[in-house]
Amino acid sequence: MISMQDIHFGVEVETVGATRETVARAIQSVVGGTVAHVGTPGCYDPWECRDTAGRTWWVVADSSLTSVPPDLRAEVVSPVLTYTDIPFMQDVVRAVRRAGAKADDCTGLHVHVSCPGITPKALANLCKLVYKQEPLIYAALGVTPARMQHYCKPLDADFIRRITKNPPRTFRQLNTQWYGRFVEHPQRYDNSRYHCVNLNGWFLRSAVELRAYTGSLHAGEIKAAILFSMALLARAMNANGASAKQRTYDPASAKYDMRVFLISALGMNGDEFKTARKHLLARMPGDSAFKYATQRPRNNGKAKTESTPKAGTDTLQPSCP
Repeated sequence: MISMQDIHFGVEVETVGATRETVARAIQSVVGGTVAHVGTPGCYDPWECRDTAGRTWWVVADSSLTSVPPDLRAEVVSPVLTYTDIPFMQDVVRAVRRAGAKADDCTGLHVHVSCPGITPKALANLCKLVYKQEPLIYAALGVTPARMQHYCKPLDADFIRRITKNPPRTFRQLNTQWYGRFVEHPQRYDNSRYHCVNLNGWFLRSAVELRAYTGSLHAGEIKAAILFSMALLARAMNANGASAKQRTYDPASAKYDMRVFLISALGMNGDEFKTARKHLLARMPGDSAFKYATQRPRNNGKAKTESTPKAGTDTLQPSCP
């Protein structure tokens, strides 16, 4: 059995409001090591922070962050990290925020996950697992219609049908199913990358990218995104198979449905994941303890429920139909 502790991850944190040098030096204040302005290629104008463990953190330009001038656009690209590095990653995020960087409506958060021994079957399971719960996941992560149209599109239904009808036995077969033809040398900016699950990233660098997370410099929210991504991949690797029948999003039971998905399907139960559940349920309407309000006992509203302080009438509209 694969556990979440076996999963490797990396994150891309998009920020605005601080220069790339400022962000790089904020990272250095946590990881130590050295900072250098690499500068090439010019389109990314990268800064490099090499930490005391020999790992490289990059801070690069991102042309999609159009809400600020080019010199105030900075994307933090972490090295490959492990489960025990999550608190370390959170400290980096806090330092970047203290340095003046911000997240706004233009920014996103991308999590890359990988694991030794991953198989084509596991990647197909991951895509089907996400596709089945896609409307629920999009609502929980606050994906806006604009981001759905451009940077984290829903998974292609034809691709899901292909991997369901003919489960891939080899990576070549999965490659052909993903692109619609075999692509021996994928390009970084292939249009297929702009889906909530990006397998183009796998064929480039053996890591799956999950792109649906809203931009944030809140250490708890970023930890929740990392844990959710790890849990999805671990579930996909351990499952014998996965259903791709998409569930209907029901606002009346959304919070309950998401909590059940986190606990029962992904194993995110107990105190270890309490804060992650809080953040992943914060945007959801409904009641986390009861599927429908009519099922709640009449005991002055004291039934057990997950604390979700961000949930409110202004956040109850689902992002997916």
